[in-house]
Amino acid sequence: MRTRTRSRRRPTPTAPPTHPVVLVTGASSGIGRATAELYAGRGARLVLCSRSADALERVRARCADLGAEVEVVVTDVADAAQVQSAVDRAVARFGRLDVCVSAAAVMSYGQHADTPAEVFDRVVTVNLLGAANVARSALGVFRAQEQGTLVVVGSLLGRAAVPLAGSYVASKFGLRGLTRTLRQESRDHPGVHVTSVAPGAVRTPIYAQAATVIGRTGSPPPPVTTPERVAVQVLRAVEHGSRERDADALGGLLNKGMSVAFTVLPGLYDVLVGPMMRTLGVSRKHRPNTEGNVFVPVAELER
Repeated sequence: MRTRTRSRRRPTPTAPPTHPVVLVTGASSGIGRATAELYAGRGARLVLCSRSADALERVRARCADLGAEVEVVVTDVADAAQVQSAVDRAVARFGRLDVCVSAAAVMSYGQHADTPAEVFDRVVTVNLLGAANVARSALGVFRAQEQGTLVVVGSLLGRAAVPLAGSYVASKFGLRGLTRTLRQESRDHPGVHVTSVAPGAVRTPIYAQAATVIGRTGSPPPPVTTPERVAVQVLRAVEHGSRERDADALGGLLNKGMSVAFTVLPGLYDVLVGPMMRTLGVSRKHRPNTEGNVFVPVAELER
């Protein structure tokens, strides 16, 4: 007598809700804030995370004015327990999590030999290990739901190195590799997507807030785009399931050209990039050496 065995069919992921639940780290300024406000205007339910309670409250008020339901969670992404708590709060408040945007980042300027080890380590910890913490917690929810999208905000400097920003470059190169790995590991979960957005120079507070040991702070080299334009690319990455989206002022041309030059013409690139960085990538205005907001938020730099 033949027995019939039942095949185990994978549950079909449910369609995302009309008002998705979106968690954004680094939501107090720059790309994170612009992304939060863009989603708020589209009826999303938001969980906003940042280290600064005051700055976060300003963004919460703006998103609420746009009609969004908003939960704020003061979160240091370098602390895995705090990240997990924020994700748990999102699920407890709204019942699910649909999109997670990892946008928290800090920056430091100076040659590697001159940069204090603790500053270098902290930049890498926040930008790379912090994103890894966010991915770990968010992907756990997405896999349980059989659905969700993780967007990692990378950088052109994850494809092409520049001097005077070694800790940031190292973190973004590592972040690009991590994102690629997470995308590969999500292939067995058809409803779970991992994507990245890689902007070039963006006019955000990260330059003024950066640590520096060169007596000057950073400056976004031209051409410069806006956080709002990058936020649109974040939204499109979620909507279209993109692998990686460029987001610079020339529609991706700068990213592609610079990364090609870095790879194909390394000798020429290394000769030219130093003078270009010193001329266009740092401010001409003197500033005392500082740790910036690398370790803690600095209220006067957040406004």
